[in-house]
Amino acid sequence: MEKEKVLYKIEQAFRTKVRKDKTIRNANLMVYSRKLDICLKIAEGNTGIMTAHPDQPNYMASVGKLFTSTLVAILFENGELSFSDPVEKFLEPQLMKGLHIYKGKEYSGEIQIRHLLNQTSGLPDNFWPLLESVVQDPNFSMSPQQTIEWTKTHAKPAFAPGKGFKYTDTNYHILGLIIEKITGMSFHDALRFYFFEPLGMKNSWMLHASEPSVPSIYPMTDFFRKKTRLNDNKAYAALDYAGGGIVAPAEDLLRFMKALVKCRIVTPETLEKMRNDSARFQMGIDYGYGIWQFRTVPVLMPEKLNCWGVAGATGAFMFYHPESDAYIIGNFNQFEFARQALRFMLLKVIKPLAR
Repeated sequence: MEKEKVLYKIEQAFRTKVRKDKTIRNANLMVYSRKLDICLKIAEGNTGIMTAHPDQPNYMASVGKLFTSTLVAILFENGELSFSDPVEKFLEPQLMKGLHIYKGKEYSGEIQIRHLLNQTSGLPDNFWPLLESVVQDPNFSMSPQQTIEWTKTHAKPAFAPGKGFKYTDTNYHILGLIIEKITGMSFHDALRFYFFEPLGMKNSWMLHASEPSVPSIYPMTDFFRKKTRLNDNKAYAALDYAGGGIVAPAEDLLRFMKALVKCRIVTPETLEKMRNDSARFQMGIDYGYGIWQFRTVPVLMPEKLNCWGVAGATGAFMFYHPESDAYIIGNFNQFEFARQALRFMLLKVIKPLAR
């Protein structure tokens, strides 16, 4: 009976939130725990001409960074790179030139792969400045290399490599280029080869770059920047690249996350490195290799809420809660709801599970 009460409480909180908040058009939530014998899949709202369905593929925004960092970890275990390798080992000299100039000194040659992974390179962000251009002009177009060149001339680094924390998609664009250099594949083909095919993620793809091996019978959910629907904006897809871009239903994402948690993708030692070679994101949150780690904050966040995973700017999230052995995957599909989505996950999903 206790399980039914918990599930009812979570579902009611979710549906109430979507129905009352006019900024949210549609949302979905999956909670899975073998330990608690729970498998909840729900959706609310409308997407396109249909009622939202829990099996619809979702654009997951920066949730994709965990796929990128895990792919880098695979290449590390294969002996094809080291986390301490300088980035210049893999990039063209022209792209490296002037990449990181801070207070008159060039630090480009000091950037290591680990600095990109845990957001400590000091490089400026290119996503948010370019997003408005993309929203205003769907024909706007840039390659990943061009976004990096744009960043070099339009923004300044925040600190020397390893001397601070700044969340930036620029780091993950560079990682995408490194992955392509080592594997000889396009980034979306590498996703398919290393994750989608071996894990059975048949309904997953990269927005406007690839197709799923088995198309879903349900359309992709709509996602928005304020009132602008971005599904068909190909310029936006090019901007996201290895910093996000994955479209997948919750079941496929669960396959990936379970495989990562159970160390079927990388070894326990490598996963520990990914989680714990981290920097302080903000109070209560450390950032590892594409991994957000919520840690205990006295009074504000008790130990029972500790979890780790990854979040995206559209209100997307994919987390594991060790205490309840629960996987929490969802999306509110609205840029303006990103912070609230994490608060909802912690207080309205994980908190009931942890009691």
